[in-house]
Amino acid sequence: MEITVDLAELIERGGIVLDVEGFEPSEIYSKVCSLISIPTGLSPDELCGELCAREKVLSTAVGFGFALPHPRRPIVKNESESKIVVIYPKEKLDMKAPDSRLVYCMFLILSSSTQAHLQVLGKLANLFRNVEFRKVMENKPSVKEICDCIRTLG
Repeated sequence: MEITVDLAELIERGGIVLDVEGFEPSEIYSKVCSLISIPTGLSPDELCGELCAREKVLSTAVGFGFALPHPRRPIVKNESESKIVVIYPKEKLDMKAPDSRLVYCMFLILSSSTQAHLQVLGKLANLFRNVEFRKVMENKPSVKEICDCIRTLG
């Protein structure tokens, strides 16, 4: 069965967390995991551990000031709990991005399958190359503004 992910819907499910304090990704992940709705069967500490383990393998910073933290494997049991949480750290982080830019915005990806996860990564990568999308994200928009932008850019 073909899965088609809807980034706007995933962001609507996940929401935004603003001004998260921390100087390392692990500090950001710990705070965020204590604030968001955690998928069934996981604790905030377990999710944080999964995110930190993935970050140790290779930085999730992808350039343009964005990072894509995610577990190394799908950990969401129900597709209805898949989401993207948009995170704005209070201070920009040096996460060793390929373009050497500091990370100001993270898209925490929680997927129920590898196929859905890869689709999300591809769609986000396309958005990050779009100047209009990047300008919108720099202004710490609301969920509605992000989703409207995504839907407009199609």
